[in-house]
Amino acid sequence: MAARRQPDTFLKFPILIGDIGGTNARFAILKDAFAEPKFFETAETETFRTIDEAIQVHVLDQTSIQPKSAVLAIAGPIDGDEIDLTNCHWVIHPRRMIAELGLDEVVVINDFEAQALAISSLGDGAREEIGRGVHREGASRAVLGPGTGLGVAGLVRARNMWIPVAGEGGHIDLGARTDRDRMIWPHLKTIEGRVSGEQILCGRGLVNLYQAICKADGETPRFTKPAEITQATETGGDAHAREAIDLFSIYLGRLAGDIALVFIARGGVYIAGGIFKRILPLIDRTRMREAFEDKAPHSALMREIPLYVITEEQPALAGLAAFARSPRFFGLETTGRHWKR
Repeated sequence: MAARRQPDTFLKFPILIGDIGGTNARFAILKDAFAEPKFFETAETETFRTIDEAIQVHVLDQTSIQPKSAVLAIAGPIDGDEIDLTNCHWVIHPRRMIAELGLDEVVVINDFEAQALAISSLGDGAREEIGRGVHREGASRAVLGPGTGLGVAGLVRARNMWIPVAGEGGHIDLGARTDRDRMIWPHLKTIEGRVSGEQILCGRGLVNLYQAICKADGETPRFTKPAEITQATETGGDAHAREAIDLFSIYLGRLAGDIALVFIARGGVYIAGGIFKRILPLIDRTRMREAFEDKAPHSALMREIPLYVITEEQPALAGLAAFARSPRFFGLETTGRHWKR
């Protein structure tokens, strides 16, 4: 019987993979290139002073497997040996992690690069389509996800590789288009006068939107948390909460359409994150799809582009695992983001 060919990789197994967001950190270990990931309990970032403590408690203390490498996806820019997270107090020190956690090497990438890696291979069972588009297998793709913030990334195909394109697309301007929008916009909390996508399309953004809707109607807001707004919509007890959910999905559709145009994403635009999966049963899919397609003079192009919701439970970890197993299939630049002992 012929031996299995070992895949090429520049990382040593076992590999610790981690998806580090503003609120939660999720970890798994790949024992070898053929093993399924071993997942660990989600760590709340506010519970731990450092990422090193979270890894020790949630991973190393829970298994006899000692990882030799780590690939971490983080919500924030990667510049130098001290890496700050955008919406979290943690600071990642890769050289310290190597010295103190017994690792030989650490790779750090942007969290939405990991989401982009994941959408290279998501099947129908891991995604749900909104509306109808024409999926083109080798075409460019994009992913965006409302969470603690709003992440955006692209995925392009070149030289037989998938190349993730990271950026800060969640901070592009989001403007008023309808009369109702123009009533709401003056009441939105801004950043130095700007209403960016992230000011509306994330957890705190949903609260910002809801409260602006209330103020536009001369009412005092009742809710201060995203879960309260969602619950009020589910029970049908608050018209302003209902409108906030409706407009959230419409504005997300608009922004997803903008990102589709940036990348000519004929392979689809994918929406990630737990917030949107939670409100998916509450939205009007037809109106969201209409907002996605309403991009004159390119409406005909937009009608062909698929819009998906990612239903995979841990898409970022799936993307990191795919990269760790077969890095040659991905044009992921690691210069300045790869530390060795």
